[in-house]
Amino acid sequence: MEEKKDFTHFNEQGRARMVNVEEKPISQRRAKAFARVLVNEETFILIQNGGMKKGDVLSVAQIAGIMGAKKTSDLIPMCHPISFEGIDLGLELNSDKCSVDIVASVSHEGKTGVEMEALTAVSVAALTVYDMCKSVQKDMVIEGIKLLEKSGGVHGDYVRNSDEQND
Repeated sequence: MEEKKDFTHFNEQGRARMVNVEEKPISQRRAKAFARVLVNEETFILIQNGGMKKGDVLSVAQIAGIMGAKKTSDLIPMCHPISFEGIDLGLELNSDKCSVDIVASVSHEGKTGVEMEALTAVSVAALTVYDMCKSVQKDMVIEGIKLLEKSGGVHGDYVRNSDEQND
């Protein structure tokens, strides 16, 4: 029989709660996440050449992703508000996949991890790419949102299998 894990986000009555982290040690926390926006060739060329009417898609999406990371605790009910040491968002045009590939790296020194902040950053950046391009393409696909790695904290480090990093 499979061992039942304790879910820390429920109180004794089975209702949702924010986990108390006051007893957890402060440590350096890092997380990296990925997302991809699949576009058609016309949209890809417009992004590449700066031809979208709303402006520079990659720059705006980068700023939006950073803002998304900063607002994670306002969007995800059980996330603690945190201060950041750094948020880095990279957006690359992938001509092989005809996509915008997004990677967010987040760092924080504290009592709680930053996985949700990294995942929120790539999600908001991907949604921003969609928003900025929807006037020329409605059937874009946002895919592959995933945690690539995390470090720090009592649960230890995690690195996604290299075969699954950006496929």
